[in-house]
Amino acid sequence: MSRVLIIGGHGKVALLAAPLLVADGHDVTSVVRNPDHVADIEATGATAAVLDIESATTEQLTGLVRGSDLVVWSAGAGGGNPTRTYAVDRDAAIRSMEATAAAEVARYVMVSYFGAGPDHGVPQDNPFYAYADAKTAADAHLAGTDLAWTILRPSALTLDTATGHIEAGDGVTAGRVSRDNVAHVIRSVVAHPEVTSRRVIAFNDGPHPIDEIVTGA
Repeated sequence: MSRVLIIGGHGKVALLAAPLLVADGHDVTSVVRNPDHVADIEATGATAAVLDIESATTEQLTGLVRGSDLVVWSAGAGGGNPTRTYAVDRDAAIRSMEATAAAEVARYVMVSYFGAGPDHGVPQDNPFYAYADAKTAADAHLAGTDLAWTILRPSALTLDTATGHIEAGDGVTAGRVSRDNVAHVIRSVVAHPEVTSRRVIAFNDGPHPIDEIVTGA
């Protein structure tokens, strides 16, 4: 089993993913900014680490990452403030990738969003632009590294219960997906390193078993 570090551990997706990974036998550490959230992390079965990733240096992040087998980025500024969006979703994310490489950790899983990329099409006067631009930059940086990366691009997130089924691939356009299903996709990606390295998986809720999509079975 793997030693998994989740950055953004108190986010809704991360809080759903952590207990799944713990149940699979992984040693999970979830990173939070607020010490008041430690109890919530421990309730998932994970170990809590407190660090403000927005202000953390690459060296601090390297120390945090060292000893892990893979990093899962599930952090975000939460929108509303373009300056913070760039600081977290782009700059801190890129520092975490540099830290992962410096710590000689091979695998990195990025939770991005469906539509990220140079053709995201969000106009600059749209409040969503900063997020789209920041995530696009972070994804591009990750794809240019030597890490064994996986970029997950879920559609608009819902609070529905996991179905265990999604759709992905050619012809699939942005729709909706439950955060619970996203957590299960993370679980499957962690479980199948041999087929998920250097892959982008954009997905919605759908008819196909998650493991089938992730493994290409």
